Amino acid sequence: MSILSKFDHLAQTYDRLGPADSNPLKVTFDRILSSTEGVVNGRTTILFGTNNYLGMTFDEGCIEASVEAVRSFGTGTTGSRVANGSYSGHRDLELSLAEFYGRRHGMVFSTGYQANLSILSTLAGHGDHLILDSDSHASIYDGARLGHAEVIRFRHNDPDDLHKRLRRLKDHPGSKLIVVEGIYSMLGDSAPLAEIAQVKREAGAYLLVDEAHSMGVLGETGRGLSQSAGVEADVDFIVGTFSKSLGSVGGFCVSDIDGFEVLRVACRPYMFTASLPPAVIASTQEALRRLISDSGLRVRLRDNAVRLYDGLRALGFHVGPQASPIVSVTVDDNETAVRFWNLLLQGGLYVNLALPPATPTNKPLLRASISAAHTPRQIDTALALFADIGQRLGVLPTQTATPKVALVA
Repeated sequence: MSILSKFDHLAQTYDRLGPADSNPLKVTFDRILSSTEGVVNGRTTILFGTNNYLGMTFDEGCIEASVEAVRSFGTGTTGSRVANGSYSGHRDLELSLAEFYGRRHGMVFSTGYQANLSILSTLAGHGDHLILDSDSHASIYDGARLGHAEVIRFRHNDPDDLHKRLRRLKDHPGSKLIVVEGIYSMLGDSAPLAEIAQVKREAGAYLLVDEAHSMGVLGETGRGLSQSAGVEADVDFIVGTFSKSLGSVGGFCVSDIDGFEVLRVACRPYMFTASLPPAVIASTQEALRRLISDSGLRVRLRDNAVRLYDGLRALGFHVGPQASPIVSVTVDDNETAVRFWNLLLQGGLYVNLALPPATPTNKPLLRASISAAHTPRQIDTALALFADIGQRLGVLPTQTATPKVALVA
């Protein structure tokens, strides 16, 4: 028996998805043409599964900043900031993020996953309690496992259930840290943050909001759900990522908590991971400046998200509970979902395929993520393709009218 035998069930599921040219887990982009188009199997394909919410990956300013940083500082730091020291860009970006969120402290990590892993495993220790929304991202659960706090789950987006569970902990010693997300990555729904903040205040707990998918998307200036819900003062820690709206890679945490800087020598994943290369820091800093200065990006993103969400719902697809840049279509079974995904790709549209048990509905999802850089024509092309394939596979009734592709830029 091989040491890998325990993963046989995963290997069988993986193999059932088909050969490399039709397997969602093996898809390869031959080229990336822009923020919204790439080449797959020799065909120009509209990208609807990249989380590139503001289209920053091909922003000219970000590219030039990145190139200049490589020329000035080289390709990498070759070690952690604790061991090898910080470059000026690391600290500048932390200060910019703290200023953007109106906080006193900021800390940058090498990935968004690492940000959750570091912060959650460090903040909540022996005798403390982590209270997590049941639909939390894998990085949140893994951060909880790495620490030594008691982990308690409450029903997704249910402040009453959260209140009930905190009430049971009333006489228990130790800190209580509530963790929710600004926008949940599978269905695109948001936490009822005002109600959760009220529960937090009544219980004397701390509150961490992961704004990975909501930074640059929600709020008057793009600070996320905390700003949109008007409860920033109640949020003790904000965690986020650079790999969505800022078009690069990395993560961060900002806070007003006194003594925050001690986390630099308390967070093991931070201490023992190589720091972000100068090119990434530079492009992220430029993307943050663009996010702050160009509110039109959020307007276009919102309009595009509503256009796709309303269009799919009008066709008869089962979509998430609210319009957001994440628009997911629920399909009844895995076989149909894989066929649907393949036909979309063959038709020139790339989306994400999410299969149980990784989905909150325990049903497969065809997950699209929208960008401010998408054109109305690209969205209408996607709607027409979804309608055609949905009818062919029996997901939609045959009488559903296929939308015409709008001839707009």
